[in-house]
Amino acid sequence: MKYNLVRGTKDVLPGESGKWQYLTQKASYVYSVFGYCEIKTPIFEVTELFTRGIGETSDIVTKEMYTFLDKKGRSITLRPEGTAGTVRAYIENNLNTLPAPVKLYYIGPMFRYERPQAGRYREHWQMGVEAFGSDSPALDAEVITTALTLLKELGATGLKTNLNSIGCISPDCRPRYVTALKDFLKSRSEKLCDTCKVRLEKNPLRILDCKVETCRSVFNEPGIPKMPEYLCPSCGAHFNKVKEYLKLLKTDYSENYKLVRGFDYYTKTVFEITCDKLGAQNGVLGGGRYNGLVEELGGQPTPAVGFSVGLERLLMSLETLGVKFPDDDAPDVYIVTLGGEAIKKALVVAGELRGAGIKTIMACEDKSMKAQMKLADALKAKKAIIIGDNELKEGVAVIKDMASGTQQKVALTELKGFLSKT
Repeated sequence: MKYNLVRGTKDVLPGESGKWQYLTQKASYVYSVFGYCEIKTPIFEVTELFTRGIGETSDIVTKEMYTFLDKKGRSITLRPEGTAGTVRAYIENNLNTLPAPVKLYYIGPMFRYERPQAGRYREHWQMGVEAFGSDSPALDAEVITTALTLLKELGATGLKTNLNSIGCISPDCRPRYVTALKDFLKSRSEKLCDTCKVRLEKNPLRILDCKVETCRSVFNEPGIPKMPEYLCPSCGAHFNKVKEYLKLLKTDYSENYKLVRGFDYYTKTVFEITCDKLGAQNGVLGGGRYNGLVEELGGQPTPAVGFSVGLERLLMSLETLGVKFPDDDAPDVYIVTLGGEAIKKALVVAGELRGAGIKTIMACEDKSMKAQMKLADALKAKKAIIIGDNELKEGVAVIKDMASGTQQKVALTELKGFLSKT
């Protein structure tokens, strides 16, 4: 019986896994520089956490969640995103007692039953940051800067920051805009797709995120209401400050009144970073503020802001942009052994080199020198260390630089020190 991958999943194989490590290491570095600490939450949570947090009318909740009953009949869901679980952990572990803002980041797998496509899988990995406890627009600007710093640190170019505010839930803010948008779209409902006709009654804002061309054409018609024009004084002042701080940080941005996020918990600032060099699927990462989510999930009223990025999508984007990744899978040295006594010595030498942090592979089988050198070359080893009977008698090893082909003898007792310097 031959078994195959479940559709929408993938194996990360040697060669590619090094790229993943590079991405996550860079992300951990950037996040820590901005003051974020790592948090790890369970892969599954009670289903209600996501239905309440993400929104019952969202595509993720209605179509894409992996939900099942456990052996006690409780509804459990594999996490489709990272924010809700992080908020739950923040509340349950009383992280609100820490100095604000409490800054957390996570890296881990998420699960959504959606149509697999390039850079998008049913099991996908996501990195994100969440900052709790401050409503300052300076924190919004800092979070956007964190995202841009990460992408630039990874070598991404041609980035564009799209910015919008979707206001708050006070009657003179977002609800007023939603009413105006609903009235505008109702007169054009025949142009909307079937899904958006349902959204028109339940959640009109979600229509702005539709990718169907007929729906998108409606967004460009004259007279469509624009959210920034309906912001209450508090949200308007907050949005203006975010823009002011971004200019202060020399961060270019474009206001996009059609920008909304896929989850219902967002308030005020929303943003998305895109790259036109990536074609139609040009979104790289996105995020925003969600001031009501902590309270919605049972905590005290707590402002929060963050973003997330998918690793597969990010990796594909960087490769499309021509970013070169370090080849960390290649060993520093490959020990070529000639004879049984040489294998014994090589085991000791390999242990010493590995203890010094030198990536070492050795031949454990009695193969010809030609075969072993061919393998060292295939593994892209930087140097080959040759140990045979003659070398053992002299107390030396022959070190060959695999790039230049040059060779030299080095005393076995000095190998570790020599290789540590080269």
